Amino acid sequence: MDFDEACKGNGIGTGCAAVADQGGRGAVLCASLEYLATLMPKDDRGKGPGPGPGECLAGGNYNVGVILFLESLQVSVMFFGACACSAAKCSAWVHITQGDHEGKSMIISWITPKHPTPNVVTYWEAKGDGSDKHQVDAKTTSYRYYNYTSGHIHHATVKKLKHDTEYIYELGTDNETRRFSFTTPPEVGPDVPYTFGVIGDLGQTYDSNQTFEHYVSNAKGQAVLFVGDLSYADNHPFHDNNRWDSWGRFVEKCTANQPWIWTAGNHELDFAPEIGEDTPFKPFLHRYHVPYKASNSTSPLWYSIKRASAYIIVLSSYSAYGKYTPQYNWLEEELPKVNRSETPWLIVMVHSPWYNSNYYHFMEGETMRVMFESWFVKYKVDLVFSGHVHAYERSRRVSNVKYNITNGLSTPVSDASAPAYIVIGDGGNIEGLANNFTEPQPSYSAFREASFGHAILELKNRTHAYYTWHRNQDSEAIAADSTWFYNRQWYPHDEEPSSSTASA
Repeated sequence: MDFDEACKGNGIGTGCAAVADQGGRGAVLCASLEYLATLMPKDDRGKGPGPGPGECLAGGNYNVGVILFLESLQVSVMFFGACACSAAKCSAWVHITQGDHEGKSMIISWITPKHPTPNVVTYWEAKGDGSDKHQVDAKTTSYRYYNYTSGHIHHATVKKLKHDTEYIYELGTDNETRRFSFTTPPEVGPDVPYTFGVIGDLGQTYDSNQTFEHYVSNAKGQAVLFVGDLSYADNHPFHDNNRWDSWGRFVEKCTANQPWIWTAGNHELDFAPEIGEDTPFKPFLHRYHVPYKASNSTSPLWYSIKRASAYIIVLSSYSAYGKYTPQYNWLEEELPKVNRSETPWLIVMVHSPWYNSNYYHFMEGETMRVMFESWFVKYKVDLVFSGHVHAYERSRRVSNVKYNITNGLSTPVSDASAPAYIVIGDGGNIEGLANNFTEPQPSYSAFREASFGHAILELKNRTHAYYTWHRNQDSEAIAADSTWFYNRQWYPHDEEPSSSTASA
């Protein structure tokens, strides 16, 4: 079943669901919303992302992405087709990301079924009366993957936006529209406060839904730093690309209104020559566009942006990074460009962690660390976020730049110029938690725990940032781990020990 089949012919209250049991076996079922709702525990009905079944049946035009957890049957169901599917109403998995280097453009992306549909974005300032509307045409693409054919994938770049301004935007035309909003970031500056959510390895399970809803209910986040592994489509037979559609709908109520900054993980590779798919990252690169050319990158898998007081660099763990490769050459030229008087917080996102005391994926990022760590110390990177390991861990500021294969200096040492490394691959993926940590806990590891959750990073000014990690089993107001980070350029002091009771 492809995207079009999942949408067409469904009357109000009918949809299709991708079903996976705990063994990872996949299937597709179609059923009425009324019937699916009866299978849910009464207390859980309507808790999924987007409107609940009753709201959809009442005539809402939201293509709902609901996760139903059928505890008695031990299955997770991702509901990905619902409500009447006209051209505009099937504008699905809407998501936005920064569209330039400075934060004055936005890339708006969405998908429609395979029959002709409008590919126009209409937008205007929210504070106005709507009379000053602008339109931008999207570039449209599609792709085939094994026996799957995508819908029309649209990417529109809205340019010359004002900083710190709310905009309304619509997809479709006339009365066939869906409406969303976003707020642009403040103008770049050293003391501009800004708050990021941090999520990794999300997937689409019951735990994924808990993480996602937990973040959405945490009102502080203004944009998301996503460190890779989105849909986990490759965990299903033939890399079932319907999972890309269902994941996009699942996160839409946040990604349509808040920019997510994307990093590619190993589950975005979708490299499967055994079924004739030998182009790495094909679904990901068709679906998720980023402003890589604005930072003179030759690939969307590594790029940089400025946002408020942060300079964010995204790297690719699964692209070549050896000496003189395109990624190596780009990063070598990129780091000296960062003006810490303008953007004091230098943040790097990469999927595979460089410091990890879990047996799961232990030392997989070692070759990349050896290649680039000395640069991170030289240019005083503040923070490195990664995923891949399905647990949470925060390191102290350490480096291992003196290590080589003969001298035996293989123990990380405290380094005030080094970044703190945070592993946040605890989004809720289908593969479960990685709870086998090395013992004893290494001295460089400040905090570690195998629980699902998300993080919040609050940049206060050029010197201080407050960081919290929130477990799904706690309320969003509770921080299981928290610390103040001091900027390496402007306030390179020793940081206080972590405290779950510290306040911002």
